[in-house]
Amino acid sequence: MTDLPSRRERSARTGFAASSLDRRADLRDQPDAIDALRHRSDVRIAVVAGETPVLQRRDAESQTIWFSQSEAALLGEALEEAFLGLEPDGAPRFATLIAKDLAEPLRGRPELLLTDLRSVALKRLVPVEELGPLGEAKAMLDWHARHRFCAQCGGPSTSGAAGWKRQCAACGAQHFPRTDPVVIMLAVRGDRCLLARQARFAPGMYSCIAGFVEPGETFEDAVRRETWEEAGLRTGAVRYLCSQPWPFPGSLMIGCLAEALNDEIVLDMTELDDGRWFTRQEARQMLDGAHPDNLFCPPHMAIANTILKAWAEEGEET
Repeated sequence: MTDLPSRRERSARTGFAASSLDRRADLRDQPDAIDALRHRSDVRIAVVAGETPVLQRRDAESQTIWFSQSEAALLGEALEEAFLGLEPDGAPRFATLIAKDLAEPLRGRPELLLTDLRSVALKRLVPVEELGPLGEAKAMLDWHARHRFCAQCGGPSTSGAAGWKRQCAACGAQHFPRTDPVVIMLAVRGDRCLLARQARFAPGMYSCIAGFVEPGETFEDAVRRETWEEAGLRTGAVRYLCSQPWPFPGSLMIGCLAEALNDEIVLDMTELDDGRWFTRQEARQMLDGAHPDNLFCPPHMAIANTILKAWAEEGEET
């Protein structure tokens, strides 16, 4: 549960991080308690149609992720459900998955807005305290959609623990939601930092390099390996800065500063389209949208923005 008023931790500034929910894991294996919460008058439900969040318009300029039980039921049959937690006042929050093919019919309803999760965060379509629960809901429901069969024997699995596990009826194996760790790092050398871009990026956008943590690796070693593999830079000290839940579909971004030990960049052109050193002044210009070559960094909701700002504007070093 995030301290929303102060948001003291750097991680809490990133998209999908802030949440006021108490997840109450102790209730997940209490079916009667969960059923009672499900039928309370103050229960609210986040709904995802396939991979698309369904938002309810409050007025011409604002939306919410929450629907009452009766409102959610009118959107479509719940294929999967997950208990998200309790608000500070005790109001229960759930998430339900409805069929993907319902998304298009729902788009025609003026009181609804259906859009991708990235746009919800980028355009600030919902209050900040709702973005974390929406990311939680999207990641959980996506996991259910992708894990309908047992990885041990191939038999069909069913949801349990209020949506927080799946159990195989054939062999009894239990499967739990997974989070894939990804290191994302800003390599720095003196007053310069390395930023790179992939071909899929918007023209002019440069970001930190990143990669999945492999089995048997520490975060620090993953930073060193990825920095060497993608940019040909040897790395000394590695310093953790912050993290970000990244529900695309279920990753945790681990943000770091890395001390580069050499100047020459050798890019892995199968991974990257371009990359170079940027001065601290250029980094500030990119954050402000004022770079003379119209270059820019990822937006406010991305951890890469938070990392670059920590180094360029807040004085963080390795």
